[in-house]
Amino acid sequence: MRSLNYHHLRYFQAVARSGNLTRTAGQLNLSQSALSAQIRKLEEQLGHKLFERKGRQLVLTEAGHIALAYADDIFGAGDALVATLTEKGPREVRELRVGALATLSRNFQIAFLRPLIGRDDVIIRIRSGRLEELLRAIEAYEIDVVLTNKPPEPDRSARLVRHEVARQAVGLISTPDRVRAGDTAELMLNREPVLLPTRETSIRADFDAYCERWNIKPKVVAEVDDMAMLRVLTREGHAVAVVPPIVVKDELDSGELKLVAELPGIFEAFYALALRRRFPNSLVEALLSPE
Repeated sequence: MRSLNYHHLRYFQAVARSGNLTRTAGQLNLSQSALSAQIRKLEEQLGHKLFERKGRQLVLTEAGHIALAYADDIFGAGDALVATLTEKGPREVRELRVGALATLSRNFQIAFLRPLIGRDDVIIRIRSGRLEELLRAIEAYEIDVVLTNKPPEPDRSARLVRHEVARQAVGLISTPDRVRAGDTAELMLNREPVLLPTRETSIRADFDAYCERWNIKPKVVAEVDDMAMLRVLTREGHAVAVVPPIVVKDELDSGELKLVAELPGIFEAFYALALRRRFPNSLVEALLSPE
C-alpha cells in the first residue's frame, strides 16, 4: 500500500475549505488543471470521490467530510507537535459534537455523556436547539449525534439511526409539605394543583390516558415544554408535577422534593439520533455500544 501523499492532502484541505477550485489554485500559485490533477490522485488512492459539483460550487461528499476531518487532525497534530515541543500549546484531542433538544433534561444529557466527560483526549461540544434545526445540522455533518425525547418524523427515519438510550419512569413529584399521611398519587392529583408537560409530549398523552382510566380530574395550573422550567416551578412548591425523577434528581437526593409515586404505564424515552454513515464518529459508537 502506497503512503499517503501529504501534498495532495494539503491541496484537498485548501479546496475543501474554500469550496472553489479556481480561487484556491490562484492562492496556491497553481494552474486549475494542476490542482484538479492533485485532487484526482488523492481520490484514486482513497478509492472515493471527495467532491461533487453543485452549480459552480464544489461540495464535499461523505467521504470528503471524513477526509477533511482527518486532514485537519493530521495537520493539526503537526502544529500540536511543534507547540508541544516548544511549549507553546496543548496537544490535539478528539472531538464529539452533540446537538441537544433545548427542552431536554440536563441530567439525562450528563448521564449519557458521562463516559467521556473528564477524558483528556476528548473535547465535547454541545449545542442546543429545536429538533428541526438539529436534524438539519446532523444531515449537514455539522454535529455527530442528536439527543432528544422526540423521535424524528417518518420521512427522516431512512437517513437516521434512532437509538433508545434510556427509558425513564414518570412520577408525581411534590415538595414534602404538600404530602399528607396515607397520600397516594390518585388522591394528590385530585386535590393539588398540577404542573404538566405540554400536549405534544408522549408523557402528556400517557398521563391523560391514566387520568381517564382512574377517573382523575386534575387541576392543571401550568403546561411546560421545557424540563428545566418544570424543575424550577416544581421547586417553588405551588403545585405537584408529573415528571421523570431524573429531571429533579438533585432535589430528590437532597430532600427538597419528594417522589410520591411512580405513575404506572407512563414513561419518557430518550433517543440518540445518528446519521447513517459509512464512517461514523467512533466516540458516538462508544457511547451507544452496550457495556
